[in-house]
Amino acid sequence: MNQRTIKNEFLVDGVGLHTGSFVKMKFRPAPENFGIRFQRMDLPDQPVILADVSRVVSTNRGTTLQEGVAQVWTVEHVLSALIGLGIDNVLIELDGPEIPIKDGSAKDFVNFLDIAGWTEQNAERDYFRITEPISFEDETTGAEFLALPSDKLEITTMIDFNSKTLAPQYATLENIEDYKTEIAPCRTFVFLHELEKLIEQNLIKGGDLNNAIVIVDRMMSQDELDDLAKKLNKPSVKVEREGVLNTIKLYFDNEPARHKLLDVLGDLALVGKPILGNIVTKKPGHKLNIEFARILKRKLIEQKRMQGVPHYDPDKSPVYTTEQIKSMLPHRYPFLMVDKVVEMTDKMVVGVKNITINELIFQGHFPGNPIFPGVLQIEAMAQTGGILVLATQEEPNRWDTYFLKIDNAKFKQKVLPGDTLIIKMELAAPMRRGIVQMIGTAYVGSKLVCEADLTAQIVKRES
Repeated sequence: MNQRTIKNEFLVDGVGLHTGSFVKMKFRPAPENFGIRFQRMDLPDQPVILADVSRVVSTNRGTTLQEGVAQVWTVEHVLSALIGLGIDNVLIELDGPEIPIKDGSAKDFVNFLDIAGWTEQNAERDYFRITEPISFEDETTGAEFLALPSDKLEITTMIDFNSKTLAPQYATLENIEDYKTEIAPCRTFVFLHELEKLIEQNLIKGGDLNNAIVIVDRMMSQDELDDLAKKLNKPSVKVEREGVLNTIKLYFDNEPARHKLLDVLGDLALVGKPILGNIVTKKPGHKLNIEFARILKRKLIEQKRMQGVPHYDPDKSPVYTTEQIKSMLPHRYPFLMVDKVVEMTDKMVVGVKNITINELIFQGHFPGNPIFPGVLQIEAMAQTGGILVLATQEEPNRWDTYFLKIDNAKFKQKVLPGDTLIIKMELAAPMRRGIVQMIGTAYVGSKLVCEADLTAQIVKRES
């Protein structure tokens, strides 16, 4: 499936739940691979905040993102709506610090997005596929999260507040196509006894009995209710029985569990890629949702790296043998760091360096504990990259390659005698005036052991 953005821009406004600020939002179409971003139009330089778990700074009764001094509060409902409708790329401009709460659900956002429509883009959608079980458990709260392989997104959420008023319940979304009718309308909820505490924390300034389900888990005196009504700017609050305040009618018997599922979907949108997997959560909340999103993000990064691991088949004939490499590079024993080239295109080369205990370096580098030096791994990268560049010249043996810069060098694992170092070098940009920029990675098996960005220059020999 290809990526999508909205077809037409549109406006949404309303009051933020916690800040109480009246905010106007403008949704704009965005280009491929843009993702979901928020822009604070009311601040100097109009900073942009990427919807990514790395930008989360608070999970206190909602999820807050920050870039520099700019923040956007309570992003989970609008993110849930975008993911629920399969929108990949959009810019959301705001003139205030918080997403409007509307009725406490994602319904209004879904309705506006439906009216705006969507358009398919040329780039394919880049999914995060769950390929193995990924679990997380919080011993303090008893919360559990599990992601299992699946060829589609499925979510099951179970809640248990140890309350006689709100019994344990669960909700399931088996097909994302059902999100609009089964999940989006489900409103946020709060226990009556929590309201005063939230007010004391300077939160829910925009709270209203119309934008949340208030669950009465204990009877309160009329004096307490009058005080609460005053803090909520309401003439009165009545509690006639335990249950739902003011007898608000629930859309579904398990609406609280469905809303928690809505939140889970919105918070996991911050992984940055649409997920293909079966997500099961028990007792979720924004703080723990984000912890799980961070775990998934790390797994996504690891998965991306693994996709770049070159395949080395020792039975396959090499592109260049050692003798052919010696005809291109000036290096000789004991400093020739590439034994053969096993793959090459116009933008990428894969070389192999066999590490043996016979290397002269091991006589002086950690005798008795032989480790192949990181600087020589970088040198092996440089020589491998040099082969790619020199192969484009008519007389490759008449050119030399010189380092200009090494950036972002990192050494991840020890390289030991007996290891086979597989070196992958990719052009970061076309070569200009003899200057070449390359991205280098080195592996032992499927493990990344070294990476660096290299800049070099090829110079023709005078004689």
